[in-house]
Amino acid sequence: MRDLFKAEWLRYRLWVLLYATAHLLALAFFMRLVDMGQQPIHVFRIIGACYVLTGILLGLHQYGTWRRPNQWLNLLHRPLAPRRIAAALIGAGLAAIACAVVLPVLIALAWQARGTGHVVDLRHLIVPAAAGLVGCAGYFAGAYGVLADRRYSSCALVFLFWLFVAQASGPPLLAVQGLACVWLLALLLVAFRPDLGAAPRSLPAIVLTAVPVQIAAYLLLNLLGFMGELAWIMQGTHPVNMATPPHGGFVETERMTGRERMLAGLQDAGNGQAPIWREQVSLSDVHEIERQLPDVTPWQEMSNTVPTAFDDVDMRIRWTFSHDRMRFEGMRLTDGRRAGELGVGAGNAAFPAIATPAGILPGIGKGDVALIAGQTLYQYVANVGRIVPRLVVGKGERLLGTQPVGGSLVILSDRALYVFDGRHLLDAPVPPAARQRVTIPGLPGDQTRAEMVELVDGYLVSFTFSRRPFDMLGAPPYQTVLWVDDQGDVVPVATRALDPDFPVFYRYRIWWFSPVLYTLRDRATGLFATPSPYREYATPPVPASMRWLAAVLSLFAASIGAWVAWRRSLSLGSRLAWTATCALVGLPAVASLALIVPRAERAVRPLATPATV
Repeated sequence: MRDLFKAEWLRYRLWVLLYATAHLLALAFFMRLVDMGQQPIHVFRIIGACYVLTGILLGLHQYGTWRRPNQWLNLLHRPLAPRRIAAALIGAGLAAIACAVVLPVLIALAWQARGTGHVVDLRHLIVPAAAGLVGCAGYFAGAYGVLADRRYSSCALVFLFWLFVAQASGPPLLAVQGLACVWLLALLLVAFRPDLGAAPRSLPAIVLTAVPVQIAAYLLLNLLGFMGELAWIMQGTHPVNMATPPHGGFVETERMTGRERMLAGLQDAGNGQAPIWREQVSLSDVHEIERQLPDVTPWQEMSNTVPTAFDDVDMRIRWTFSHDRMRFEGMRLTDGRRAGELGVGAGNAAFPAIATPAGILPGIGKGDVALIAGQTLYQYVANVGRIVPRLVVGKGERLLGTQPVGGSLVILSDRALYVFDGRHLLDAPVPPAARQRVTIPGLPGDQTRAEMVELVDGYLVSFTFSRRPFDMLGAPPYQTVLWVDDQGDVVPVATRALDPDFPVFYRYRIWWFSPVLYTLRDRATGLFATPSPYREYATPPVPASMRWLAAVLSLFAASIGAWVAWRRSLSLGSRLAWTATCALVGLPAVASLALIVPRAERAVRPLATPATV
């Protein structure tokens, strides 16, 4: 086993060293241009895709050379058990991934920690492990694609797709990547056998193979639906790209201006002041309260959901937030050396949450920066080099954005909308209390817009909830208009239901042909993920019509599965098990049965002998 491992390593050592050198030079080049540890998620995904492709190519080449019939017989006819032979080959491949992918990342990370003033946290130390895991996942997928039956060997790509859509971040993401690698390794060991391409025989091997094949069939059906939607768009009848969208729908509402949307919300208002409000809306400015934070930043995430650095132009210092210290670490832009630490107040106290430059503060001085951390809005005062708290929202809430409205400052959190007096905000010794608080009449995952109009006697606030009307997650789209008087009392004015613009058959398209796989996909995508208010939806129950459609398709899949199982080399118990699986999972299970289990061999009838006279 050791000699086989050594021979396999020597076969690739030159290419591994060349790749590692090129990889290290590429990292050094990009680190001279930007701070690689502070890049957004799409940069990490592109780099991760390169590591996955590296692993795939290594697996394809290594096992592609051994898969030739003569080579495969020579490999397995050794005085070693097949599992020990597989361990030697896999060990050599993993050693190549470690040297070509992990080692250059470790060297680059050590250089950044010791030779530069950039921040290096625990979240950066797990990047080499993540790089190695995605490289190993690609390697296992490539090897399985060569050794398994060609009809379903591409199902290993499902796990690579899982890695790029997983919502987990930071250390929990390593657990997701580890699970994907373990499953892919088990698939590779199932396929590593003398009779290449043979169907799995044991129950664990069948389950290990059938689950990714069924998910691949499920994703393929989704892809076919997407192709149909593209044809719908090209016809010009899709609600999103129609020249004139359906009246009263969410597409029409999204295309409206803020004033038009506010007037539409007041159209059927029964309040006696509605005509006066409509006239004031027509003459006033409509302010949109936007979210400056696209998502909540998890602690120790490997990438940056939002930028966590800002520059003090006068002092020529870049302040970058450290997840380990929960403070900003300074780096001089002139020579790249460290320039101290910056926390809250005169004592440089740690922030209670991840801080990021965002928001708007009226009247701040030149060079000052507004910062958001959890429920608090801070101000970096450049002339004294200090961070002070300015506003605080309710306990347990997350501050998302700010917007000046006249002489007031409007704060948007994930649960409410606040109105503060903005005239003496910067002079207050302690964060002031809000004048008005409006609870958001819905969940943050459904909310798309919040708009406000300043009236003579208060404010009109409009909330639109239409984030996901095209699928089954989001709440049925609607718009709510509220009146907030000067005393802070909130009076509902009108609620306008918006048409979803899509038929119910379309909105539940990813559910009705396999509810089980939809649930599995949803749970796998959110596995170990940090809870986020942007994923909180008021999901309505599945309509009875879609449940009946799913039941009919289940019976259809069970009948087709029973017919296919009868034509396969299976025992009676196995045929019943496959039929029950097809009834539970649906059409993707039928596809896995047809691809994995070979057909029954038919006996060849002897030729009839001619009759003798």
